[in-house]
Amino acid sequence: MHFTTLASGSSGNAILVGENNRHLLVDCGISGKSLLHNLSELNITDSEIEGIVVTHEHVDHIRGVGVLARKLKIPIYSTTGLWEVMGHSLGKLAEEQCIEVRDSFSCAGLEILLYPTSHDSRESYGLKILRPKQKEKRSMTVGIATDSGMITEDMHRHLKGCDALVVEANYDEERLKYGPYPAYLKRRISGKYGHLENKQLAGGLLEWISENTQRVVLAHLSAENNTPEIALTTVKGILRDMNISKKYPDLQIQVAPRYTPHEFIRLME
Repeated sequence: MHFTTLASGSSGNAILVGENNRHLLVDCGISGKSLLHNLSELNITDSEIEGIVVTHEHVDHIRGVGVLARKLKIPIYSTTGLWEVMGHSLGKLAEEQCIEVRDSFSCAGLEILLYPTSHDSRESYGLKILRPKQKEKRSMTVGIATDSGMITEDMHRHLKGCDALVVEANYDEERLKYGPYPAYLKRRISGKYGHLENKQLAGGLLEWISENTQRVVLAHLSAENNTPEIALTTVKGILRDMNISKKYPDLQIQVAPRYTPHEFIRLME
């Protein structure tokens, strides 16, 4: 099983998860052209993409969804509530491309479980993506959680023990506090329906990381209120202070690039 981010941040988000030559996309918040370019950088062909899962309706998650679905002739998986608020933004789609889902479904040979996050959108979801157990291979999971203003019980329940995590470290408290944003926007970002601060995320990781966890990718960083260096230093420092780094010395923590693909991450069996 493997995964990567194709873009990450308020300028646009997209995540690729798959195995062998079968893949699904989680969101497409950049242009279809940019996403296809980023896929080509990883030697992923158009025919290997079997569907797009939408986590919520904000433009940095759906900008290229309709264009890409039409070009690749692939389905879009989303809940009834999200179809109601985003359908008009995606343009004309074939009926069979508009798949309404509830809490779990299958795509590209993987099982996808949706769970709610706390964000100021009509509906907002994190994902737990499972590669089922095979003859000589154990089951594996990738947990995804971006766009949540607080750590929820659902996040604890579904992210604990995942083999890999793609999780939001959106802002640094001090940079937001003293930065240029107006007061209302600062309140929105730091509120319970906004985004996760670096230390908040680290607190969640203390609960989620287990002996199974191989990789943590910090995602959806703010360009104005965070930096990769601050996010990585803060999160690693808290994990080190709580002896997580010592307990799990092989754990790797990285930051998702904003505009370019992250290196292809293959999980160890």
